[in-house]
Amino acid sequence: MTEKSLDLKLRRIHADPHGAKDFILADAKDPDMALGIGATGRSPEAHSGEARYRTLQEFRDQVEQLVEQGLIDIMLMSAHTNEILTIQKRIFDKIHVTPAARANDTTDIHVMRGGRSPMQAALPFRTATLDHIQCGHLECDASERHLGANLGLYSITFQNDSVIDREALERYKEFRIEAERRNFRHFLEIFDPNRPESIEASKIPEFINDAIVRTLGGVTSKGRPLFLKMVYHGPKAMEELVRYDPHLVVGILGGSAGTTYDAFKLLSEAKKYGARVALFGRKINNAENQLVFVRFLRWIADGEISAEEAVKAYHGVLQQLGVKPMRSLEDDMNLQTSVMSYGGDGQTISVPDRKKVETKKSIANAEPDFSKMTVAQKVAYQKAKWDRILGAS
Repeated sequence: MTEKSLDLKLRRIHADPHGAKDFILADAKDPDMALGIGATGRSPEAHSGEARYRTLQEFRDQVEQLVEQGLIDIMLMSAHTNEILTIQKRIFDKIHVTPAARANDTTDIHVMRGGRSPMQAALPFRTATLDHIQCGHLECDASERHLGANLGLYSITFQNDSVIDREALERYKEFRIEAERRNFRHFLEIFDPNRPESIEASKIPEFINDAIVRTLGGVTSKGRPLFLKMVYHGPKAMEELVRYDPHLVVGILGGSAGTTYDAFKLLSEAKKYGARVALFGRKINNAENQLVFVRFLRWIADGEISAEEAVKAYHGVLQQLGVKPMRSLEDDMNLQTSVMSYGGDGQTISVPDRKKVETKKSIANAEPDFSKMTVAQKVAYQKAKWDRILGAS
């Protein structure tokens, strides 16, 4: 079986926490454990005013294409999708992408139309068992555990309530014990409190950082998460957490779809201040072209292009492919989030569009120096790959 890029990158990060340049990119294709029918995203057949969504098969076809593209390091799925694509179809066997499955689903992500769960205090809950994730049925034989995913996402939503938070920590401890017995790895997602009355908004970054440290303080190496997935609260909070323990690999979640610049700038800023992982779900799933969108995420993660350049180049590729963007380039260059706020104070800052760099110079070098290339040159260099992957003329 092919060695996974996740394992290679984690080894390099831990060997040189301050010098390693590796960045782990994950796609969260597990929304069927949260959003119901709408989890799959808008169907290409949808028209203005229509609520038409992709079928589950169309959704899984997209998962397969993204895995085959090979630009992400982790594909996170529901246990059911993992069973079909990992255990039955074996799509991960000969590729460096690591399959993962959501290992629990707290009640705050039970988002049904007309439902009230997201507005109530999150309570711990698990649909899948680790055996079902690893082999597709209860009580796996030792020889079967390699068939499915051996990595899972465990999620905790702290509420600043001693009774609720203690229960959440007890369930997490039970999960860790079960995971250690089955040699199952996990990464830990920490959601912000989902009730406004839980804590003053300005205190959330510090509260979450302290909650993470407190949660893991008594956890020995065998039971610790490979990395964290959390809300990006700005540079100050990120720097604080990374400085505290450089071996605590910090990742950020994507959140709501927003503009293309929201996604690209979030990745760029989080990486700048110490994040080593980005796990985007809705931002990828709602993109006009997911394969192209992920390619630009990969370029930003690898330091080959800036967020501002990427938005403009992304629109250029959509035009080449004949895909109508959801927003004009001008509108797509606006931020709707606070990713540029140092203190994570919720202020929105929009960056004006820069003068477009144009060139007709072709690229002959097979391995160019991306730092010396213009946006147009970078796009031209990858044109052959886009043509092969996307079927462009």
